[in-house]
Amino acid sequence: MTKAAEENQTSTQEVAGSTDVGTPPPGAPVSAFPGESGAPPARAAGRLPRVESLTGLRWWAAFFVFCHHMTNLAPLPIFDFLKYGTSGVTFFFVLSGFVLTWSAQKGTKIRTFYRRRFARIFPLYFLTLIAAFFVFYRVDPPAGMSWIKPISIGVLVLSAFLLHGWSNNPTILYGGNPAGWTLSVEAFFYAYFPFVWRATQRLKTAGGLILCVSVIVVGGAYRLALFHYKDVVPILPQPVLHSVAFLFGIGLAIALRSGWKPRIPVWFAFLVTGGGLYVLWYSGSHPANFPGAVTMGLCQKEILTFLYGFLILAVAARDIRGGRSFLRSKPMVALGQWSYAFYLTHATILYAIKEQHGVAGPIGWSNLTWYAGVLVISIFAAGVLYKFVEHPLERKLRGPR
Repeated sequence: MTKAAEENQTSTQEVAGSTDVGTPPPGAPVSAFPGESGAPPARAAGRLPRVESLTGLRWWAAFFVFCHHMTNLAPLPIFDFLKYGTSGVTFFFVLSGFVLTWSAQKGTKIRTFYRRRFARIFPLYFLTLIAAFFVFYRVDPPAGMSWIKPISIGVLVLSAFLLHGWSNNPTILYGGNPAGWTLSVEAFFYAYFPFVWRATQRLKTAGGLILCVSVIVVGGAYRLALFHYKDVVPILPQPVLHSVAFLFGIGLAIALRSGWKPRIPVWFAFLVTGGGLYVLWYSGSHPANFPGAVTMGLCQKEILTFLYGFLILAVAARDIRGGRSFLRSKPMVALGQWSYAFYLTHATILYAIKEQHGVAGPIGWSNLTWYAGVLVISIFAAGVLYKFVEHPLERKLRGPR
């Protein structure tokens, strides 16, 4: 990992009750794994081996989200499939549960855990919220630009305190920096993780896998019940709904921590994940030609949780065994480190360009040049923010180990 030694000295150890854990929010760099970049995993001071390929994998999830958002500026012929780029946040939620649990160690108090979570996510989030305000808000929004909203102090305050994710009203949920709703969800995960960790510390492989199956079943059953009994079943807020993915990640990490080492070829995991996404798209686009299309559509989040969890499991298991991985290469890890800043800024950059230029043009592959241009600008901005804002402020605010 770029600057791995320095990063790990300050970000490996986080706390949850009697634990010492660390996990980044959606898009944030995974730097919570002990070990050295590019080397076979090795245990040190009782810590579990690094699963560094997940840093590089995180970049691709952020890039998938980027591809979805770019359809609003420069639509491609596959724009209908790219809408599944929003599922990248499900990947982030599964990974958060996995990383927190995988790196959990005894050591520090709950308040230290919360302080370090704040140090990791909030400084950069608040800065990008300010930047987003000038792109997404006006006193008198111009006609024809639906993404620009009238200034609402209440919505902005909720966004600043990461409480907007508890509303299902899109104006509030996507208020402030539209990408920030996922941080509201993550804040909820951080709040209850110490108690889940305490309750699951004695679980082994079977217990972890049972947890995975249980949350998928409960989540799917709730969505089906909501569809069939919508007048009776309440609509839960996003942080509660996405807890299925977070708890699934916890279950996977428990199983691997207990010594389970499944030999799943990573190429096969990518094939399953990609094939699953295609099936979801096809069943949604041609429901009459696909048995069970309605059920699959209703339980889409749970299916995505399984698919991304399967991919994370395969990649993590390979790193544990010491297998070679392109995802651990320096360029991939650097992009993974920058991906939190990339995630929080790319939509702001994209819509600022859209306001000045308008939609790039009709649907076509020529719009790939727009993808390349906005991608380069966003990556550059993310790298600068990581080096001069995110990383130094996190180190300053984390406090003593």
